[in-house]
Amino acid sequence: MYEQYYNLNGMPFQLTPDSRFFFGSKGHSRAISHLIYGLSQGEGFIVVTGEVGAGKTTLVERLWSQLDRDTYTVARISTTQVSGEDLFRLAMAGFGLEDEQPGRAHLLRRFETLLQEHQQTGRRCLLVVDEVQNLSLAALEELRMLSNLTANGGAAMQTILLGQPQFRKMLASPDLDQLRQRVLASYHLGPLTREETRAYIEHRMATAGGTGRPQWEDAAFDAIFHHTDGIPRRINRLCSRLLMHGALDEASDITATMVEATSEELAQDLRGMESSDGAAAATYAPGYTNGQTNGFAPGPAFGAVNGSHVPLSESEVRSLSSMAFRIEALEDRVGRRERLFQKLAEMFSLDSGR
Repeated sequence: MYEQYYNLNGMPFQLTPDSRFFFGSKGHSRAISHLIYGLSQGEGFIVVTGEVGAGKTTLVERLWSQLDRDTYTVARISTTQVSGEDLFRLAMAGFGLEDEQPGRAHLLRRFETLLQEHQQTGRRCLLVVDEVQNLSLAALEELRMLSNLTANGGAAMQTILLGQPQFRKMLASPDLDQLRQRVLASYHLGPLTREETRAYIEHRMATAGGTGRPQWEDAAFDAIFHHTDGIPRRINRLCSRLLMHGALDEASDITATMVEATSEELAQDLRGMESSDGAAAATYAPGYTNGQTNGFAPGPAFGAVNGSHVPLSESEVRSLSSMAFRIEALEDRVGRRERLFQKLAEMFSLDSGR
């Protein structure tokens, strides 16, 4: 919807990894270099870790788009909460080997034959395993055993392991010493900097055909960085919602105010409307008037004891201010959704009249 309003030729902030939108930040460029170096060694494991949404999968998509398809056969595993045996069979299926006969031994022999055929023709097998922090020790040991396979005296397969930061602690365990010794390249992918966050947004808008509409305020970029900590997936989620609201409001500028309101809306969507008994009671307590900036002024009926007032504590003031902001944000959301439904109704009405 918003791509039409802003004359874009695609969705610049989709959550699905797309190598076309790859942004070569300092960290991502270094990670690519580590991957290329690791692949040049022709053996062992390459490890890339990073926070959820840091761009690890996009990194591999970018690498895959640059690899010679005549040189590599790639198998990918994304579901990692499996047993060692299931992981083995998923890997075999990724390389196109299904169970034609019962028994693991038969499948393993077929894989060894495949590796030999690949090596004779100059091809290489590459296994990519995502979310490795969820693997059991038995499953990781299965990967190590597969890495031991050789063909004509040389390594027959390489493995890229993608995981969250806790995998680095797992890898330091004495139980994984043999696997750790086979790691030839390792890189931890950090978040984008404030400057890179702005460049990332501008890059994705330009890649989607953007021509400067909408305009993004400098303060809006700072606010986006503040609310996303420079994590690409969080940036995508927030910016996609910003553009949707901008289109609904027919806005030509993305402002810091819009970022703040949209970020609060996203937070509410993710965690639901939290309710506090104390805050709710204070909201409906008689004698309160909204007469102070970011707060409420106590009236004579609240907490009255023998004609005196019980002053608000700092936490009560924060609760009331937060509740007021949430009510305002909720009213804004209702208004925006009403406009969305109206626009959708108009679109369907136009379609049906053609």
